[in-house]
Amino acid sequence: MEIERRLGEAWYSAPVTMSSPASVRPSDRLDRPLEDLRVSVTDRCNFRCGFCMPADRRYEFLPRPEVLTFEEIERLVGLFVDLGVRKVRLTGGEPLLRADIETLVRKVASVPGVDDLALTTNGWLLGEKARVLQEAGLDRVTVSLHSLDREVFARSNGLGLPLHRVLAGIEAARAAGLDPVKLNAVITRGENEHEIVDLARYAREHGCVIRFIEYMDVGTINSWDAERVVSAQQIIERIDAVYALEPLDKEFRGEVAARWRYRDGGGEIGVIPSITQPFCGDCTRARLTADGRLFTCLFGAIGHDLKGPLRRGEDDEALHRRIAAIWSARTDRYSEERTEALRAGRFEAAPKVEMFRIGG
Repeated sequence: MEIERRLGEAWYSAPVTMSSPASVRPSDRLDRPLEDLRVSVTDRCNFRCGFCMPADRRYEFLPRPEVLTFEEIERLVGLFVDLGVRKVRLTGGEPLLRADIETLVRKVASVPGVDDLALTTNGWLLGEKARVLQEAGLDRVTVSLHSLDREVFARSNGLGLPLHRVLAGIEAARAAGLDPVKLNAVITRGENEHEIVDLARYAREHGCVIRFIEYMDVGTINSWDAERVVSAQQIIERIDAVYALEPLDKEFRGEVAARWRYRDGGGEIGVIPSITQPFCGDCTRARLTADGRLFTCLFGAIGHDLKGPLRRGEDDEALHRRIAAIWSARTDRYSEERTEALRAGRFEAAPKVEMFRIGG
């Protein structure tokens, strides 16, 4: 079966040979270059989605002095660009809660070498921010949309918030020229798996590109259970039964989504199979938390402090060496190890940074 063949393919690319010196463009111990940077601009969020920060808990957020300033973020982005990063994504928490976020967008967009600047949001504030973000230099926006059922949506955000405001935000982003808008949908058994086709249809009819994400064990507070994972293969099969699909090739090394297009020309979808078909071998992403800690894996437990050296006056050359050394020592392959452990029946949860702090 074509679906099974495509999803069963190896997710590794041939090693990349760098033409630049390793000191300029570092590769890690598994020969993965540093190409993508995700910057969490705040750990605060106005939603309480269960897979990220369940509503039945109290949270202590970072005090303002501990959060990186816009100028510090701009400088660090420039340093990462010097080391090979070309794509930057602003995340949270919820990044649109950060006051004057458009000012940061303008600063990062002006950094020479940033070829692609994106932002991930829950969409609640997007209606009022979409145009100013686009005018400031934002290239793309991704909206987390896990349900189109008003009751399920209200329950899943943990606060009973209505769906219509997020849908309006998506339309505002399209009208502002942040098009095509991408949608992220985490599919969880017993919660929203019955909406897979509905979500695909919505994206198809509204000119959006949707990415279905397998429910992952990010952080430690979401009570993750492997039995609640709906596999990428199951997702594709459900959609293919209604809208015939055919696979697309990867556009670049490090692309995490397996992409499919509708045979009738109605657009494309993607699936991110972190659980069933992990893609660690191609991971080129670094993550910077709001308090300036560098994580080399979404599932990391301890980040490397960059804010301290930055605020102590370390110069750019020393910071370059520091970042390059961290990346060059990287051996992370958590998703592969987790999948191997699950298949062997010996998986045990391990301490990890919480999702609202690292930004997904």
